[in-house]
Amino acid sequence: MIFEVTPAQTVGPYFAIGLPFEDGPLIVPEGTPGLIRIRGAVYDGRGEIIPDHLIEFWQPDAEGRFADIYGYGEQSTLPGFRGFGRCGYEDGDGTYEMVTVKPGRVPGADGKLQAPHIDVTLFARGMLNRVVTRIYFADETEANASDQVLSTVPAERRHTLLAQPTQDGYSFDIRLQGPGETVFFDI
Repeated sequence: MIFEVTPAQTVGPYFAIGLPFEDGPLIVPEGTPGLIRIRGAVYDGRGEIIPDHLIEFWQPDAEGRFADIYGYGEQSTLPGFRGFGRCGYEDGDGTYEMVTVKPGRVPGADGKLQAPHIDVTLFARGMLNRVVTRIYFADETEANASDQVLSTVPAERRHTLLAQPTQDGYSFDIRLQGPGETVFFDI
């Protein structure tokens, strides 16, 4: 073999080509009442920062309404609310920040209210497929206790889905493998 294999570089990085869009991390405009920031970092199995990744968020507004109807509940009336955000980095520092509002509760497939959460999709170097997870909020203890999806996660791993409160929002790191690996859902 003439050249060594380059681990963790089997795909990309190509995230900054055509995927990000203007105002990508702004799910709501700056100055929106109730605005929070969700900040975190993406780590590989060795606990090292992954500088090249693409992360997407999808969520309802604080009233549990989505940005468009598509047959699912009432449409959001929050000015400028997109319900979707995307950041893509090729030479980033491994961190991300989304500007949003804390989501309200929405009904699950059985009609019972789910705990406030944000759906997350992540692509990163070396991954052929995306991973999907959820961000729940550590300060929503009662709602989290009754959430049907969160209750399917083993109790000792639920903490990997809980964003921790900070001064101006929440902190949520994503670990792709290893100790403290974030729970990912098979959808």
